[in-house]
Amino acid sequence: MKSIRDLPEEIPIFPLSNFIFFPGTTVPLNIFEPRYLQMINDSIKSNRLIGMIQPKTSEGSTKPDLYNVGCLGKITSFNETEDGMYIIILKGVCRFNVLNEISSTKLYRKCKISYEKFSRDLFNKKENINFSDLKLIFKDLKDFFEKKGYAINWSELKNEELSQTINTISMASPFSLEEKQVLLETNDIKSRKSKLEEILKNYILDKFRNTTLQ
Repeated sequence: MKSIRDLPEEIPIFPLSNFIFFPGTTVPLNIFEPRYLQMINDSIKSNRLIGMIQPKTSEGSTKPDLYNVGCLGKITSFNETEDGMYIIILKGVCRFNVLNEISSTKLYRKCKISYEKFSRDLFNKKENINFSDLKLIFKDLKDFFEKKGYAINWSELKNEELSQTINTISMASPFSLEEKQVLLETNDIKSRKSKLEEILKNYILDKFRNTTLQ
């Protein structure tokens, strides 16, 4: 995509709790609910684009309120299993703001959106950040992830581009739904790194308070 003018203003929406992803990253998804099977079928027949966005609650409501910011993804791989599920690979294209939800006869939801605030997502501009900056938070992150039972291949992360490393950590983090949304909405990598440090510091301070007040 060369410009936000090339992107659709109305898109199918896939609300997925505690899940964020960023432009340039790829994620595998297993699709099995009838409404999302229909969504993937329709998308494959058109532009292969769907919007991933977090609902504001992790409870099982059929139509939860949505956060205002999500990320458009393009289906780059599509396979159907013997039991009727789809396994897709989704690549992040550009974040968006939801303007309003559109009435539809489809099983899935559709929204009118705007990419204006995140147009820079379409350009692979490298930001001025050094790996030494990440070393300052890597140890605390590793300890925190391990205590939460999250496995990360840290040596592999060190071989990635720095923006990709920060985005991968943000996506894989065991943070709350709200904290992940904050990371998604940060404008640039430097801001995301700072916010990641801030969130992690709060967890460490909470742990310190809990251990010293006993």
